[in-house]
Amino acid sequence: MTGCDEAGGDGSGMVWWGWGAPGRHTPLPEGVRSLLEQGLGVTRHDTPPVDPAELRLPVAQLTGDARDALIGAVGSAWVRDDATSRVRHCRGRSTVDLLRLRAGDALDAPDAVVLPADHDEVLAVLRVCAAHRVAVVPFGGGTSVVGGLAPVRGGLAGVIALDVARMNLLLGVDAESQIATCEPGLRGPALEAALAIHGFTLGHLPQSWEYATVGGFAATRSSGQASAGYGRFDSVVVGVRIATPAGSWELGHAPASAAGPDLRQLVLGSEGAFGVITQVRLRVRPVPEKKIHEGWRLADFTGATALLRAMAQRDLLPTVMRLSDEVETAAGLATARPGSDAGTGGCLLITGYEGRAGWVDARRAEVAGLLRAAGAVALGEDAGAQWAHGRFDGPYLRDALLDVGMFAETLETAGFWSALSGLHTGVRDALTAALAAEGTPGLVMGHISHVYPTGASLYFTVVCGQVDDSVARWRRVKAAASRVITEAGATITHHHAVGTDHRPWLAAEIGDIGVAVLRAVKNTLDPVGILNPGVLLP
Repeated sequence: MTGCDEAGGDGSGMVWWGWGAPGRHTPLPEGVRSLLEQGLGVTRHDTPPVDPAELRLPVAQLTGDARDALIGAVGSAWVRDDATSRVRHCRGRSTVDLLRLRAGDALDAPDAVVLPADHDEVLAVLRVCAAHRVAVVPFGGGTSVVGGLAPVRGGLAGVIALDVARMNLLLGVDAESQIATCEPGLRGPALEAALAIHGFTLGHLPQSWEYATVGGFAATRSSGQASAGYGRFDSVVVGVRIATPAGSWELGHAPASAAGPDLRQLVLGSEGAFGVITQVRLRVRPVPEKKIHEGWRLADFTGATALLRAMAQRDLLPTVMRLSDEVETAAGLATARPGSDAGTGGCLLITGYEGRAGWVDARRAEVAGLLRAAGAVALGEDAGAQWAHGRFDGPYLRDALLDVGMFAETLETAGFWSALSGLHTGVRDALTAALAAEGTPGLVMGHISHVYPTGASLYFTVVCGQVDDSVARWRRVKAAASRVITEAGATITHHHAVGTDHRPWLAAEIGDIGVAVLRAVKNTLDPVGILNPGVLLP
């Protein structure tokens, strides 16, 4: 492949071989590298990505008639089939995605990238693709970590990525109702900047925030790092508009309704399999008067988890609540800064408060009193500020590990409080045993970052050495953890979505009837089956 520059040709600014902007990548510190090599038995070797010229692309299958029809729908400037555009829309940003790209495998790249300007152009593109049997992969920030951008071509005549980058406006703010209307291509930072002009914030800050889009947040049921205070993304969606091969569909006409089941929920989390989200209306809040983060050290994860449960069930949650287990705390990954000092032993808890100054001071004092009574040791605002400063750095650390022969990947779940301790132990042990069985011992770390009165999420990070086929090994290791999750009655995904990675376990969670319901929706909205085929539905 030729002409693949470092900055994103799709406007994202992402490097093709990893996460984010080129200038923010730094080598893994030598001390950390040596420690990991010794602890994991990894022989020192560098594993950089291939030269861009070595990337292998599939032969484009799009016919001339289909391409001409797409040009007729959006204009010639917005149908791109150059190598750079195709590579930048190849898969998402999971470690599996990146390992394949870094090794030169871009064989899931679309035949072309199409960039419509508005809802009507999206409809026109879908009509063309249905007529020519061309698969359509809706593409926002390209940040999927579950194979959500790797469709199954099957018997279809080609694949396009439908990039919503041109649909990136804050269309309006209803200040009286505190509702913002957004286009799907609006990225997290741009959305917050636009809302701030009107005195509002969304407060939705997942780790992908710098590159992910409003449409992606909706399509994957995203959950941000301040979910304890602002809620999950699906909880703030008051209206949504989608374009489907069957036509336009708009949902959400009142703050609450008893007019049958809430059909917005069929769109939220649908991952582009039912339609292309072209507009989202969101509940927003006033820009907080005060923000503060602080750190605490607790003796052990089990006791600290019980304390989080008590806080949630007493309606005493701060805006941010993140508890790292003993291994993640010791590794320093709680702050995405290996080797950082989070205190001596125990578990690191980060609490954050955003809102009216009086509420922040009162809630902070009440939570601090509860924590101190339970024996927690205050680490101060510096520990909280360190976490806040580095909260988007995790993917860059992952890339630095990939450069030096290490493998790093994550998975997540959620369960009820009564099962959470066993779920944490079971998944951790399954990952540890599966890695040992592969002959590659690993470091398995976990944290809680989303808390509810009835339960919480669990997020695991795995670090080990790379092998000849790290992708196949990870699939086996993750399958072992997924079996434990399913058998425990927990969810296969709390906020990463289903994609293709979690699809084998979806039926176990929603039942055969649930799968049949989703298939009926798919057949109604997308009778030809062109929308993100192979994603979500078993």
